[in-house]
Amino acid sequence: MDIDVYCDETYPDLFSSRNPQAKYLLIGSLWMKRNDRERFKSDIHRLRDRYKVGGEFKWTKISPSRVSYYKALLNWFFDQGEELRFRCIAIDHKQVDLIHFHENDQELGFYKFYYQMIHHWIHPFNSYRIYCDLKQNRLRDRLHTLKKCLTYANLTATIETVQAVRSKESVLLQLSDVLLGVASSRMNERLTESSAKQEVVRFLEEMLGHKIASTPLCEKKVNVFKINLQGGW
Repeated sequence: MDIDVYCDETYPDLFSSRNPQAKYLLIGSLWMKRNDRERFKSDIHRLRDRYKVGGEFKWTKISPSRVSYYKALLNWFFDQGEELRFRCIAIDHKQVDLIHFHENDQELGFYKFYYQMIHHWIHPFNSYRIYCDLKQNRLRDRLHTLKKCLTYANLTATIETVQAVRSKESVLLQLSDVLLGVASSRMNERLTESSAKQEVVRFLEEMLGHKIASTPLCEKKVNVFKINLQGGW
């Protein structure tokens, strides 16, 4: 089976920030069969036309005048069932030891968690194309290294590509951004009472039947992996 994955992140510089604005750095991903990709894109474009939403849509652009569109988008996402899935990893920056485990390199640490988010949803005999939101890296080969690590760890699967794309050129990456924004705002408790964003978050949670929080690995539709870096059993 051929699978496409669209990835985004929030607070990517949180590990090295001297004035952190949040507790959790999140990396998110939207998963689909490649055969469904064009249909999903067409559906989203039709929604945009219906609600007269031009240009790039994303979490930061949610406003009272656009709430109905974002609710319709999330409702459509749910209507696709497990044919369209979202997974994210949440990392508490206070638990991250860059010096001992990541060569004092926050960028290296970031991509190690990127690997963890993707790796556990890769299945044998499938083929994957992974698209990441374009990000300026200190080392230019980070995505090549990520692809190599995923390949070595999944010898019975095929990692065709791990490449950067511009979010404004991909409505699927924009949808990933919206879902990640919903998860991040709840995990980081950054919602303002009676705001448009809170309304969108609550709408998604009503469809889920619970507040957004850590889920078991087997949760397929909206999976939240809150990694514990303090050990335990």
